[in-house]
Amino acid sequence: MTQKNPALQLFNDLWADVNESGFVWQLVALIACLGVAYLLARWWRGRHLEGAGRFGDASSRLVFPLSGMILVGLAWLLLKSFIHVNLFKLALPLLGSMALVRSVVFVLRQAFPSALWLTAWERIISIVVWSWMALYITDLAPYVVDALEQIDFTIGKQSLNLWMILHGIITVFFTVVLALWIAGLIEARLLKIETLDSSLRIVGVRVAKALLTVVAIVASLSLVGIDMTALSVFTGALGVGLGFGLQKIASNYVSGFIILLDRSIRIGNIIQVGSDAGQVTQITTRYTVLKHPGGMEYIVPNETLIGSVVLNQTYSDTRLRLTTSVGVAYDGDLELAMRLMVEAAMAQPRVLAEPAPSVFLTQFAESCINLELGFWILDPESGKGNVVSDINLAIWKIFRAHAIEIPFPQRDVRIVREVSAA
Repeated sequence: MTQKNPALQLFNDLWADVNESGFVWQLVALIACLGVAYLLARWWRGRHLEGAGRFGDASSRLVFPLSGMILVGLAWLLLKSFIHVNLFKLALPLLGSMALVRSVVFVLRQAFPSALWLTAWERIISIVVWSWMALYITDLAPYVVDALEQIDFTIGKQSLNLWMILHGIITVFFTVVLALWIAGLIEARLLKIETLDSSLRIVGVRVAKALLTVVAIVASLSLVGIDMTALSVFTGALGVGLGFGLQKIASNYVSGFIILLDRSIRIGNIIQVGSDAGQVTQITTRYTVLKHPGGMEYIVPNETLIGSVVLNQTYSDTRLRLTTSVGVAYDGDLELAMRLMVEAAMAQPRVLAEPAPSVFLTQFAESCINLELGFWILDPESGKGNVVSDINLAIWKIFRAHAIEIPFPQRDVRIVREVSAA
């Protein structure tokens, strides 16, 4: 005798149950289990989702199918001695597939948190997973796989079929997504380590993503059954392309890793490369972003930073010395003026007391004596022109209060008239 299809037998039994009075009790029990599961999911979401982060979101999405499976399983065990439970046999795998779908979507959201395509593809991914689960439940999956395996072809020495390609695409997709999710967890953990240098944290994140992605692709292709030696031609062509057409890009990427590893330039440093100057706000593997105090941003290739002289004002010490000059009249009290300039600088909260501000007589000019005030600040990223302006204004006010003149160039013109002879 031929063995009956279990799925077909289940549907036949379920159809037979519809004509019996006990089917109503199956339906009532199933609705009650799903209702309790829904209430549990709402309670869990209201209590644990707010402020729970990504894991709270995952648990709230899985509470309904998982609790539904548990309640339906318990109802199955309790009622199978009294009535038929074929409806429960169908509900359990459907709830399990719902949990699987929601888990897959959650992993995708964590792997690509800012991807807009995921919102559009979420429904398609759910339909694909549910469709496969439906084929599995109805025992039609082996027949679909056999039909896809019949469509085969050969590429070089590698024999492929449609099922192997589809299986490989899905396997690579989900393994890469899982790898990126794990890389996201590693990134979140590394960014919380404040004792580790920011450049090393960035290097760790990027190396982890690259390694996990490569391992995921290689492992998934091996699981599908594709010979990895078939990729040797592709890797050789890629090497030739890097050697000829992508030299600058490859050089920038290598330079980016060198900058991140040797920590010669860090995020927050104030640097100048040629005529471009600003604070380092971002270091990628290809370029570095400098933000000028005026709001402009310079995107400097990493190769330029490696091959050029870089003026780093905050490389080993964030303290920076600034100067401002002022002229005093020749008949003024120089010692008083120098003391007042120091007091004007010390009154500014950003000026350091150690090293203390100092004043130097730099030049006996044509119409005044030039004095130069030098002072140190600890936060050049907050701006240099603003603190110099504040000190100049304070000097002007304190000089006026003490009647110290700041002269300006003047010319006396005398007209000599010649006396004509009588």
